[in-house]
Amino acid sequence: MEEVILTQKGYDELKQRLHVLKTEKRQEIAQVIEEARAQGDLSENAEYDAAKDEQGHIEGEIIEIEAKLRHAKIIDENAANAGIIVVGSEVKILNYKTNKELTYRIVGTTEADPFKNKISNESPVGRALLGHKEGEVVDVAGPAGTIQLKILAINS
Repeated sequence: MEEVILTQKGYDELKQRLHVLKTEKRQEIAQVIEEARAQGDLSENAEYDAAKDEQGHIEGEIIEIEAKLRHAKIIDENAANAGIIVVGSEVKILNYKTNKELTYRIVGTTEADPFKNKISNESPVGRALLGHKEGEVVDVAGPAGTIQLKILAINS
């Protein structure tokens, strides 16, 4: 697995999720499996099959999170060069095409969540913004053509 770029907050959220999976979710699913086993014949027990599937999902997520944490590179948001967009920066932009102002935080792919205005450093917009300064206009190539974004403000 290659390096996983995370902010400190993203790293802490992954550790918390791992803790919940290992302590609460494992116990819950073990109890469900035990109750399903108590019903007798496992060959036609849909509850048992569903619980075993869920157990596999939980264990897979644990393995995935542990690997991400092992390969994590935590971005020091305070060490970011003042005025230059880096992973961890919050950026206010103006989309010239729609004339709308938007605010995004540039994060690693693991933390990306467009519904929370967190975009990946590997996304077209994230990649285009990295390394630029306030006041600059960047072109972002997308499926619908190129859009221009003006950088209005940067907060690290």
